[in-house]
Amino acid sequence: MSMEGVRDKIFLFPKTLVLLVILLSSIGLLMLYDATGGNIRPYAMKQGIYFAMFFPIMCILGFSNIKMFFHASYYIYAGSLILLIAVELIGHTAMGATRWINLGFFKLQPSELMKVGLVFALSKYFHTMKDRDTGKITYLLIPAIMISIPLLIIMRQPDLGTAIVLCSVAVIILYLAGVQLYVFGIGALSGVISMPILWHYLHDYQKRRILIFLDPEKDKLGAGYNIMQSKIAIGSGGFWGKGRLSGSQAQLEFLPEHQTDFVFSLFAEEFGFFGCVILLLLFGMLIFKGARIGINCKSVFGKLLSFGLLSIFSIHVFINIGMVIGVLPVVGLPLPFMSYGGTSMATMLLSFGFMINVGVNDKATLPYSELGYFN
Repeated sequence: MSMEGVRDKIFLFPKTLVLLVILLSSIGLLMLYDATGGNIRPYAMKQGIYFAMFFPIMCILGFSNIKMFFHASYYIYAGSLILLIAVELIGHTAMGATRWINLGFFKLQPSELMKVGLVFALSKYFHTMKDRDTGKITYLLIPAIMISIPLLIIMRQPDLGTAIVLCSVAVIILYLAGVQLYVFGIGALSGVISMPILWHYLHDYQKRRILIFLDPEKDKLGAGYNIMQSKIAIGSGGFWGKGRLSGSQAQLEFLPEHQTDFVFSLFAEEFGFFGCVILLLLFGMLIFKGARIGINCKSVFGKLLSFGLLSIFSIHVFINIGMVIGVLPVVGLPLPFMSYGGTSMATMLLSFGFMINVGVNDKATLPYSELGYFN
């Protein structure tokens, strides 16, 4: 790459988006520090290490050649699928679920990587199709297989939250790719018809979560305890919040999992309604910046890739906040950049790295953006 090309990419690098990622990650580190009563160990320190490791990779991805990722798309999907299958063989079990591969220094959750892998595979597949092909059911057979195999494996782990995200992301990509609406109608009808069967195969704790969502007070000290304490923590924050390290629900450990699934509840208790509005504005700004990349993109692959990866982030934010305030069932999804978790942090940073790559390369008028399709 010429020096002029490097200067162009530096100029086009989305600095505001990167600053928002840094800011949200910093708030997350602060919350993990507070979650342990003002101690950097273990959560804040480990999360800081994960961020320090993968943030530079995010920036490097932004300057890389997007054609390399296009050609590697199916390999990314295949690698994620192999790791997902490996969980069945050598998976680490925790809290009644087998979702991780224990690498000693790090517990890898392949289902998180699978979300990205599926976005890559579907983006390349629809990029190589002609517009008229998306209306034919036969051309949707391969995407259906791509979606179904990891979905069934993830449901076996069991991981209902990730399965919901995977389905939602797939639907968004199919819609943006131009799949006819009647296909979604058939899918929705099939889903409604199969609900009794799906309910039968849900684990007991998953059924309890749904029933408790409908009536949280049914089991205040059992399955409904988490959401009840979450609501108390959020409500007790008032308008301005109780202040850092002053929230009774979190500091007295009434609020469970406040370093992971319920970190938003911890934030709400400490910073109140005002702080929550600011936090939601930051998330909204980041989603807006990511959406602009997809809207301005000229290639099918880049557009589907950026919107697919952004939808992973957006769905996580929507479901996590929805479940902690009691408007959605608790399905165990982390809040991006704030909940503790190495794989989640890595996946989100890599996703935004790929989105930055799409924006930088497309605006730099590389051959693929001029032609619309790769040769």
